[in-house]
Amino acid sequence: MTKAILVRQHGDSDHLRYESIMLPDPGPGEVRIRHQAIGLNFIDVYYRTGLYPPPSLPFIPGVEAAGIIESIGEAVSGFSVGDRVAYAGGPLGAYADARNFPAERLVRIPQEISDKEAAAILLKGMTAEYLLCRTYPVKAGETLLIHAASGGVGQILCQWASAIGATVIGTAGSEEKATIARELGCKHVINYQEEDIPQRVEEITQGMGVPVVYDSVGHDTFQASLACLAPRGLLVSFGQSSGKVPPFDITELSQKGSLFITRPTLLDYVKTSSQLKKSAEALFTICSQGKIEMNIHREYALSEARHAHDDLENRRTRGSSILLP
Repeated sequence: MTKAILVRQHGDSDHLRYESIMLPDPGPGEVRIRHQAIGLNFIDVYYRTGLYPPPSLPFIPGVEAAGIIESIGEAVSGFSVGDRVAYAGGPLGAYADARNFPAERLVRIPQEISDKEAAAILLKGMTAEYLLCRTYPVKAGETLLIHAASGGVGQILCQWASAIGATVIGTAGSEEKATIARELGCKHVINYQEEDIPQRVEEITQGMGVPVVYDSVGHDTFQASLACLAPRGLLVSFGQSSGKVPPFDITELSQKGSLFITRPTLLDYVKTSSQLKKSAEALFTICSQGKIEMNIHREYALSEARHAHDDLENRRTRGSSILLP
């Protein structure tokens, strides 16, 4: 038996139930991981509410964790009992003391990175890697806009883009969060509670706009993001913390300067084991160089997942938070 969070019915955080479950031996190609830390991500909320449909009900949420291998199934090579490993991006099931997991979707944790740090940064950090290096390869000297700059992915994006040599404009909803964004590399911060985002971007860029906007907010920022883009600019919509992007007329893109929009997901950028390992290695390398600060804002017991989701949905967190079995 092991403890886990189960969702038997979609809905609010009250539907997160802390229960005992049976855990079978790992099957072929699998290892059993004893979790040391579990990542808390907004995608967990999407699955809980049913915005993203899980494979079935009931299910165990969570797509990111770090831990120690305690047993190995048949046809597994390259890993041993006692290895420190992490994963991000699924399959679902991270909200548990222990679980079986496909060995080909694991990455090793470098010695200089703790289990807590790995669980706090792997999914968000690999997301930042593909956004900055592959969805739109950011170059030194470019100016870009990052919404929710003090959020989990936002903090990593700001630091990484600054390390590349880009000028970062960040948005934040309070002066406290704006201060955090400045400390993490934003040259300009727009407090969207007090300032008009497109107007400030126009002032900062002297009317040129930005070549790319990274938007994890969705509904509340979509039109502002389009208005901030330079001609032929790219809106990267990779989240929807404020709700789904509303329907829009595609001719808006031509009217605003032949704009592009993409809605990428991490899984499409780490589909193969090779892609996964390269993304994780790029992240761990820039972390080991001291260019990204791994900020763990809050630690919750796994049994407190309901409280953690409430804090996440009500924007009471900043940076990364984790669950501890």
